[in-house]
Amino acid sequence: MKKIIVAIDGHSSCGKSTLAKALAKTLHYAYLDTGAMYRAVTLYFLDNQLDYNDPAAVEKALGEIRIHFERVDGQNHTFLNDRDVERAIRELRVSEHVSPVSAIPMVRRAMVRQQKEMGKRRGIVADGRDIGTVVFPDAELKIFLTADADVRTSRRHLELAAKGIDAEWIDIRNNLLERDRIDSTRADSPLRQADDAIVIDNTLLSEEEQLEKVMEQVRRVMSDE
Repeated sequence: MKKIIVAIDGHSSCGKSTLAKALAKTLHYAYLDTGAMYRAVTLYFLDNQLDYNDPAAVEKALGEIRIHFERVDGQNHTFLNDRDVERAIRELRVSEHVSPVSAIPMVRRAMVRQQKEMGKRRGIVADGRDIGTVVFPDAELKIFLTADADVRTSRRHLELAAKGIDAEWIDIRNNLLERDRIDSTRADSPLRQADDAIVIDNTLLSEEEQLEKVMEQVRRVMSDE
């Protein structure tokens, strides 16, 4: 059966990566965590105390950044210059800077080039902010996820707590809304719903119900191939 690309876009902390990972596992596809790539770039800037508003510093840094993914104990982990940074990139300090960093055109172009290269073989599930509009506009299936802001905040709070990361609920909510604002208004490849994307509001859906809804769409697309 012909392999396809599934592009999943949507607002911050609405479960894009959770869905993408489950879908990739179900389909035996590769999972491309584009959000983690931007977080890794942000972590590099923070750890090296680089001013990401300095174009020269950004250009030099991008030439030194290598990102890849590996399975560790059955989970998808992000590696930055051969260092496992999966935990570090989820910290709130990274969350507070990732949107302005990912809005830098030079950063986006560098990451999109890597992402497009990874997608040449098809058979992947990718999630992010501009997957169906910029990275894979030819994806056979495009999903746009959304959910109530308070529900997203609670999910994110639980996710951080499970990783031992302490953060105030209101700080998380403010961060999510600010990220949504920055992502939706940036000049370079802003967050928006692709014209041919299928919208799923998962506010009241369980992870299993959400996965089944998307699998219905996958089966529909594959039956048309």
